[in-house]
Amino acid sequence: MEVRFSEDRFQEAWQELDGPELSGGWQLFTETMGIQIYRLYDEQTGLYQYKIYGNLADCPADLCADVYMDLDYRKKWDQYWKALQEVESEDGVIYWEVKYPFPLCNRDYVYVRERRDLDINGRKIFVILAKSVTSPNCPEKSGIIRVNGYKQSVALESDGKSGCKVFMYYFDNPGGMIPSWLINWAAKTGVPNFLKSIQKACNGYKQYKQQKSS
Repeated sequence: MEVRFSEDRFQEAWQELDGPELSGGWQLFTETMGIQIYRLYDEQTGLYQYKIYGNLADCPADLCADVYMDLDYRKKWDQYWKALQEVESEDGVIYWEVKYPFPLCNRDYVYVRERRDLDINGRKIFVILAKSVTSPNCPEKSGIIRVNGYKQSVALESDGKSGCKVFMYYFDNPGGMIPSWLINWAAKTGVPNFLKSIQKACNGYKQYKQQKSS
């Protein structure tokens, strides 16, 4: 498989756990439930890039990484998925359709991802990177808007207790005529709610795996 992500991307992601890199215009957007969300205006698209810092209690870092990577399990806990499957197993290409509220059209993504379990001077850190790609197996569909420019970085490390520290970088261009207030609302409420869903999913993962294997 071709190299999708540079070594620098993995290094940059885990280093954010040691201290936010906020130079260049990043501004605090909102803080809720111990989660800080920063944003940076992207002049090319008129949209914002986001960085999220927080903690997930009772959610070990390795478990959180496993849950994050498990596509079948995501169908159990993510209420917004409409379609989710690996379409090119050799190259790890994933197709994902997301439900949007009426009257907006659903969005879909075609992306690749890579997970690395790092040992940084004895620290166990889990990094997952994802980005949009094009695939002949995933042509655009009528009535669904294809999201381009999707980029995500996630870094996870034990918080020294029973949970983990989380860093997430996120950007996508949802396309279409979505009002800015809705995008802002989604960023302010959607990210904390997503992390809460991940936390709940971690708590139920052991039972899910047992049921699946029985």
